[in-house]
Amino acid sequence: MPTADESLRLPELQSIREQPCGLTIRAREPGDWQELADLMQLPKVRWGTMRLPFRSREEVRKFIETPAERVTCLVAMLDGRMVGHADLTQYPGRRSHVGNIGLIVHDDFHGRGIGSALMAALVDVSDNWLNLRRLELVVYVDNEPAIRVYRKAGFEVEGTKRAEAFRGGAFADAYLMARLRGI
Repeated sequence: MPTADESLRLPELQSIREQPCGLTIRAREPGDWQELADLMQLPKVRWGTMRLPFRSREEVRKFIETPAERVTCLVAMLDGRMVGHADLTQYPGRRSHVGNIGLIVHDDFHGRGIGSALMAALVDVSDNWLNLRRLELVVYVDNEPAIRVYRKAGFEVEGTKRAEAFRGGAFADAYLMARLRGI
C-alpha cells in the first residue's frame, strides 16, 4: 500500500509511462554496441553529458562487453532504431539504497517522450525491483528539456555544482538532482 506521499506521485509516474507509438524499452544487449557508439557521438548527446568527442567505436564495444556490477542498462528502440539509452547504477555498501541515473536521447528524437519512457522504466526498476530509496543524477543547468523530464519523474534540485565540467571551451555548472522515496 503506498504511503500518502507516494500516492500523490502515482499520477505523475503514470503520465510519464505513456510511450510514443512503436517505442520499445528493452535491456541493452552486447550487439547494441554499434548503434550506441553512433548515438554517443551525436552533438546534442555529447553536449548534455560528460563524454568527450571522438570516442572510438572499439572503446564502446569493450565498455558494453564488460558491464559493471549492479548496473541496469536499457535502450529505447523506435521502428528498429536505437533512439535512447539509460542506465541505473546501484551503489554498494552503506549507499546500497541509492542509485545513479544516466540518460541520453538521439538528437533527432527530443520532445517525443523517449526520455520520459526511459525514466519511467528506470523508476520502476528502482522502486519495484531494487527497493532503492534515493535516485540521483547530475544535469547541466542549461539542459532544460532534461530537467523537465527529471522533474516530471519526481526529481528535485538539491544543489548546484559550480564549474562541474569543461564543455565547449568554458566551464559549465550542473544541478545535483534527486528523487527520494519513503524517507
